[in-house]
Order: sequence, then structure tokens, then C-alpha cells
Amino acid sequence: MKHGKKQEGIKKAVTEPAKLTDLVEYQEGSVVSRTIIDKKTGTLTLFAFDEGQRLSEHTAPFDALVYLLDGEAEVTISGKVVILKEGEMVVMPANHPHALKASKSSRCSWQ
Repeated sequence: MKHGKKQEGIKKAVTEPAKLTDLVEYQEGSVVSRTIIDKKTGTLTLFAFDEGQRLSEHTAPFDALVYLLDGEAEVTISGKVVILKEGEMVVMPANHPHALKASKSSRCSWQ
């Protein structure tokens, strides 16, 4: 899907049903992110991780939720590894260090 079509898909998702997996695509050897909502009250970002790609450890001043749309990923929260599979989610508590590594190519929503 070309960039223009993705933007069109996001605009369409405002008023019509959309599949989140249609709004972010895999790119070999990369992490792709697309912000869907960015407001003071919260954000929603979609990620596509090629196998082995990761988000490095960081903290946030608020609880965050990661929902795995497809694939498999290891989420580390305060040193504890949680394995997520398609359709599963986990909440990462505020101020606790967390990271994500894609065990397989994976897409997720992060809010």
C-alpha cells in the first residue's frame, strides 16, 4: 500500500470500520510505526515489527497497553518477560521499564 492510500485509510477509519492491520505494513529489517490518535488525553500507535526487531527499554508516566494484532512478541516489564500471541494484550504499569521484541514478524497497537 502506498503512503497516500494509508493516509486515506486512516481518514476513512474516522467514520467507517477499518482493520488495524491494513493501516501498518511490515518492512524488512525495520520497525514501522503509524500514529492514529495523538491527543492530550491519549495516543494510539500501530507498529509493525520485522522478526527480531524491538523497541528498547523505556518508561512512561502513565499505564500503557499493547495489543498484539498478529505474530508473537516478548514484552519485558520490570525484568519479567511476557510472551504475547495474536489477539493477546498486556498492560504495562506507569513508571515501570518496559520493552518489546518481535519473536516473529508482529503488528500491535500501543496505547
